[in-house]
Amino acid sequence: MERRTIGAAALGVGAVGLGCMPMSWAYSGSQRRGDRSLRTVHAALDAGTSLLDTADMYGPFTNELLLGRVLKERRADVFVSTKCGLLVGGDQHVVANGRPGYVRRACDASLRRLQTDVIDLYQLHRADPEVPVEETWGAMAELVRAGKVRALGLCAVGARATRRGRTGGGYEGTIRQLERVQQVFPVATVEAELSVWSPEALERLLPWCEARGVGFLAAMPLGSGYLTGTLTPGGGFEEDDLRARHPRFTAEMMAANQPLIAGLRRVAARHGDGVTPAQVALAWVLGRGRHVVPIPGAKRERWAVENARAAGLTLDAADLAEIAALPAARGSWD
Repeated sequence: MERRTIGAAALGVGAVGLGCMPMSWAYSGSQRRGDRSLRTVHAALDAGTSLLDTADMYGPFTNELLLGRVLKERRADVFVSTKCGLLVGGDQHVVANGRPGYVRRACDASLRRLQTDVIDLYQLHRADPEVPVEETWGAMAELVRAGKVRALGLCAVGARATRRGRTGGGYEGTIRQLERVQQVFPVATVEAELSVWSPEALERLLPWCEARGVGFLAAMPLGSGYLTGTLTPGGGFEEDDLRARHPRFTAEMMAANQPLIAGLRRVAARHGDGVTPAQVALAWVLGRGRHVVPIPGAKRERWAVENARAAGLTLDAADLAEIAALPAARGSWD
């Protein structure tokens, strides 16, 4: 697989990462299988993926424990990214905690679960409104100086700005946070949503990262599974699946957005048998810049390998023009 270098620290990773959240959190609980997830991670690594993206809240804790079993065997093959800053309470209620003492304890706990001496990328999952972000970031910087962490990132998933009554592309609040923490310690990466049907980061956030040598981890590059073309409008979701309450995953909106899938299928067909809409969607994200690494989620070996192979797909001008002409996605994203 093609390698990409992200961040001023020159972090080398495979061009397509693996988002590990669906294995333990937020998607179809009945389909979670520890052994199957382990096979999926190993298959991704065998296909050239190296960046595994997790967080202490996924489970909570169970996803890090799962990856710890992989790292124990294959640490040299893995670039591990985990996150701190969110606590999960009853009924999966999530609250932010950015207190420096908590950050230090959370890092030590993640190291134990991951069965490693160092975390390659430690991300702040959310800023705590009760704690100046500089204080949280300063505690994270201490972890780098202590040798427990190699680089720091900021997760901005779900942080799009709202403008003129619509979800906008500004990410102004995130950019203000980034500029504040940059004064404390360098930001290596920003993780935020980017996909064919959620391109808001292209307007301000992605250029901000490119101008400063900051890597961009593209979360949900397959639109939480929609852009794979494998979801049936009206098929329904399990109660614990975040898509069951998501405005874009109602039967009406899934049907209304089928032209997006049709367009991706047309592009895929031009590249020959075996190329899928998901691979086209990932290739589009990869084409947004050499500092961009998509991290699609996967629970099964087949999908992890298929996603990894998207790194070998190059879209030409006609492909990009067809994708650019597709109608904007309908339905609120938040």
